[in-house]
Amino acid sequence: MAKGDENAQWLLLIHQLPPTPAYLRVKTARQLQKMGAVAVKNSVYVLPNTDQAQESFAWLARQISSGGGEATLCESNFVGGSSNEAVRELFHAARGRDYQSLAEEIRIALKALGRAAHPDDTKRVAGESALLRLRRRLGEIGDLDFFGAPGRENVVALITSLAHRLAPAEGGVGGKPAPRAVRGAVWVTRAGVHVDRIASAWLIRRFIDPDAQLKFVPPKGYQPGEGELRFDMFEAEYTHEGERCTFEVLAHRFGLADTAIEAIGQVVHDIDVRDGRFGRPETPGVERMINGIALTQAADEDRIALGSQLFDALYESWRRKKT
Repeated sequence: MAKGDENAQWLLLIHQLPPTPAYLRVKTARQLQKMGAVAVKNSVYVLPNTDQAQESFAWLARQISSGGGEATLCESNFVGGSSNEAVRELFHAARGRDYQSLAEEIRIALKALGRAAHPDDTKRVAGESALLRLRRRLGEIGDLDFFGAPGRENVVALITSLAHRLAPAEGGVGGKPAPRAVRGAVWVTRAGVHVDRIASAWLIRRFIDPDAQLKFVPPKGYQPGEGELRFDMFEAEYTHEGERCTFEVLAHRFGLADTAIEAIGQVVHDIDVRDGRFGRPETPGVERMINGIALTQAADEDRIALGSQLFDALYESWRRKKT
């Protein structure tokens, strides 16, 4: 890799592909798109100079070289005579197109629900499936939106509208009040716990049911036993409702009016739902730690034990700051 200023803002990939094999050209284009790179000249692509970009471009350069092409990486504070602002505008334009396309998909999903105040079961199931997919896509675009492209706010508003249309009717199953006291219940959730289930298990044991027994089951086909309470799984008593993740639903249904719990819920929401609704600065760090716990701990109870230490610390920090 050609080295530039160690504080260089941009990382460039300059490549030359052979005419054959044809799949190498297609594969390279797809990978560049997946990374969020933009073209500044023919066969010259740029990303912000980060560790992730270094890793991604280095990997792609090796793939190009092994396929008979040539690839060079270099760091720079300027790109082909363009100003830094002009390069940022290229990223704005690329992500703006992504947001525009996603907004149109959300409008189609909203139209499919019809005009009734409460969609029928068939439309609701289809709508909830679309909502999950659209939120996932928003998260993917957000990961590549390095400079805050216009259009995101509109997409978030549309997704919120879709979630509201799918929210249970007042007094329906999803709106039932939670029991005021639970003690020693069996709480069931899907095995392979991650952020929402780890945080929800912490919330249950610390604030809802100190004697809770946790049970981890396959994601499909489980028939609950008498008195068992399910969370964050299909047809659970406590799971996503509208735009709320399971942690937020539990806090709301059990009336946990605590600003520190609310702050944790906002972090969990943005990691799990990936709609960027709250944007708390702590979120990326918490996400990285949860990912590390999941990677190093195979057992669900071990993940929850370590995750609970993290959420205990976060709770005390926010409780004492009164934020």
